[in-house]
Amino acid sequence: MTGPEKSTTLGFLIFPGFPMACLTSAIEPLRAANEIAGRPAFGWHLISERGDRVRSSAEVGFDPDLALAEAEGLDYLFLLSSPRSRFDDPKASDGLLRRFARHGVRMGGISGGVFPLARSGLLAGHECSVHWCYEAAFAAEFPDHRTTDDVIRIDRQRYTVSGAAAAFDLMLHLIEEKLGNDVTTEVACWFQHPLVRGLGVRQKIPTAHGPSTADMLPTVVARAAEIFADHIEDPLAVSDVADLIGVSSRQLERSFKQATGQSPSHYYRSLRMNAARQLVLYSRDSMTEIANAVGYATAAPMLRHYHDAFGLSPKEDRETINMFRVRNNRSIPST
Repeated sequence: MTGPEKSTTLGFLIFPGFPMACLTSAIEPLRAANEIAGRPAFGWHLISERGDRVRSSAEVGFDPDLALAEAEGLDYLFLLSSPRSRFDDPKASDGLLRRFARHGVRMGGISGGVFPLARSGLLAGHECSVHWCYEAAFAAEFPDHRTTDDVIRIDRQRYTVSGAAAAFDLMLHLIEEKLGNDVTTEVACWFQHPLVRGLGVRQKIPTAHGPSTADMLPTVVARAAEIFADHIEDPLAVSDVADLIGVSSRQLERSFKQATGQSPSHYYRSLRMNAARQLVLYSRDSMTEIANAVGYATAAPMLRHYHDAFGLSPKEDRETINMFRVRNNRSIPST
């Protein structure tokens, strides 16, 4: 006679400024699955680097169950953080993460949690999901890492998801693997989760200054927008983009204005400014470095366009958001 099936144990490693919605979106479906199945199919621990109380980006405090060095028996370990989160003792704590991975623990990052996971070296050689609002900052810090705009990416033993709703979807995936489709569907219905998204679903990305998302754009506009997004650091002339997709500049101009309410050149500049703002908020790069990263030879025109787009200078933006969100520049907005 066999005994009861072993519970799957997940650890959630939280850093100061982590997105609370991502944590609750991950734990609640597991809790519901246990209730529906009538057994503790899943268990979980809240972990911080030293076991100390951690405040989320919403300024709600959480008391972890364990310090990272005390964690054992984990099947999965997910990191939840802001993009700027770092360990107090990187050498020791990154070493612990690598040891977990060597012993078969499946490692993951939720939203900004991909940043400390990548800093530990555990995403090298793996493709990962990066939230669209962190894409430029991640690419600047980790230029050799492969990324995707899929909401969930499972690459061997690495699990990365782009935000809170995606964390819920990933937990549904784990529930289905362990308990089957009936329990998974019931969990989704408990929370009125409208669609059980599988692997390969792309993120919804808002168009610059428009009410639509990128997947809703007409084909010509969508193809141009994709080329613009791929050429932030090395901008192309709008006429060259029109040539690449086989339309006239006039047709591209007309199509863009109909779909987005703005010209392709203004749309392109908005993309570059949004990328610049990611670097302002989520990195310590200088203004010259940021300007170069978004296709400007010098900082002066970038500073002018930034002010036009956001109503304040990059320096003021960085100082304002840090004053509002953090102390000592330790953590900044997270999704």
